[in-house]
Amino acid sequence: MIDLKNKNIIVTGASGGIGNSIVEKLNECGANILASGTRMEKLEELKNKYKNIKILKFDISQIDKIEKFIENASQELGGLDCLINNAGITQDNLAIRMSVEEWKNVIDINLNSTFFMSKFAIKKMIKNKKGKIVNITSVVGHTGNVGQSNYTASKAGIVAMSKSLAIEYAKKNININCISPGFINTAMTKKIDEKFKEVIISKIPSARLGEPEDIANAVLFLSSSQSDYINGETLHVNGGMYMA
Repeated sequence: MIDLKNKNIIVTGASGGIGNSIVEKLNECGANILASGTRMEKLEELKNKYKNIKILKFDISQIDKIEKFIENASQELGGLDCLINNAGITQDNLAIRMSVEEWKNVIDINLNSTFFMSKFAIKKMIKNKKGKIVNITSVVGHTGNVGQSNYTASKAGIVAMSKSLAIEYAKKNININCISPGFINTAMTKKIDEKFKEVIISKIPSARLGEPEDIANAVLFLSSSQSDYINGETLHVNGGMYMA
């Protein structure tokens, strides 16, 4: 079993299905966790379930407040060893119908905020002479998808950005990697029309949707010392739907 005892980890987007599973998996392995999200009632549920975790409500779209958030979260934890950038949104529309707001909102939250979260976390990690950042992207950031030009651009941007950051800070003993989920069984995929869902599953060699735990297992690995020589990579977790 991977041991994350005394590892201080921030998880954003913790109030969602994948975020919940990430918190559960890291908690099982002894990590000191600060769970963040925009829905306080969901964070309170996490706190009641996992008594030893810390929670802090924060909207990552508030870019001018990210530095303060990282500072407050690090103080709550007593340090910062790992950041899991899991928070993100979708605002789907066909390109010719997509508004400026739909484009900017998704780029701002998914890409810009992920950069600034990483930037200020890296500053902390440089002082510690070590650290790990795990960015959650998406299979559609590699394949494209109808009605998601904003979302796919943001997720592809995270991959390229992570490679650059990994190169910049590898000598500082900081590992920056991505996890690219395929179609995962969450509240978001439950909204997909059953006929369209059947089409999606037909394209997955494993013939099923993934589970949040599949992503959490990958996060656990990249958060641990077992991944110390992996940097700037994207781990695809999609049942064979896309093979890089």
